[in-house]
Amino acid sequence: MPRSSSPPPAKRARLTPSPHHNNRDGANGQPHMREPLPPLSLSILGVEPLDEFIKEIADFIHHMIVTRPDLGGSVEVEAKVGVLRDKATGQRIMLPVLVESILAPDSLDCRFESNMSVNQHKHYNNLLNNLKTASSQSSHPASPLGYSHLYLVDSFYASDSSHDREKIRVTRDEKTGSVIECMRKIRLGDLNIYSPKRAADWRVSVNLEVPVPHPLGSATHTRRKDRMAYSHEEFNIDLTQVTSSMSASAPPQILHELELEIARSEVLLATAATRGDPNVPEHERSAFDELIRAFVNNARILVRNASDGWQ
Repeated sequence: MPRSSSPPPAKRARLTPSPHHNNRDGANGQPHMREPLPPLSLSILGVEPLDEFIKEIADFIHHMIVTRPDLGGSVEVEAKVGVLRDKATGQRIMLPVLVESILAPDSLDCRFESNMSVNQHKHYNNLLNNLKTASSQSSHPASPLGYSHLYLVDSFYASDSSHDREKIRVTRDEKTGSVIECMRKIRLGDLNIYSPKRAADWRVSVNLEVPVPHPLGSATHTRRKDRMAYSHEEFNIDLTQVTSSMSASAPPQILHELELEIARSEVLLATAATRGDPNVPEHERSAFDELIRAFVNNARILVRNASDGWQ
């Protein structure tokens, strides 16, 4: 049959630009979207895939809790901001990854250094003070921050047991001299997180804090803590200048640290006990993971606001 001389029918115009179609209808030669992109499903199954990063941290903390020694006391979960350094060179580690990554425990010969420079300490102080002021405004999208300035003195004593490497810590209010706590802190485990796009890394630590009687004898060393303590919902953020004195003849060592801590051990343990339990309501069995999600988000916010020139 002879071909028709009439032009082919016009194609229907696309409502959104195709990734393979270079539509230059917009300003400055950019693709132009004639109608807004419609709402998209979270996935082909209609659900959001599990965040493996947060789950790995939640699984680690949960495992430390359920396998802890039966010594009573409270569980401390904290995240410290610092730098992961190669033990041989002292330089910050460099790994072939593009985004923050959890390191397998004992996989690298590195150490975590939580000490920051005076300028970094001042940077965080200004940031948190400004956030404290902004959070008191009615227009602020999140809950307000609490604040207190503490002056504490820690005295460390050797344990009575020769097989016990953990020291006993007695904490006093510097102004009144009253004892705030007397406890033995037992390290349960750490997870290091490397953040190649940021000026700092971070570490999640789980510890057991066991109350003990006041020890006899003299302290092996002391440290003074000038602490600016911020609180937000279930979390505490402590920005601390630590002055350590190992002996009367040695010069004091001054450190600056930033740590985030889950505020209430009883809430942590209660939510851990019902994690994934099919016999309790959904909000109860998922409460632990939601607590850890907010904990990780706060740690990420602090790390991402680190300035250059860490130490």
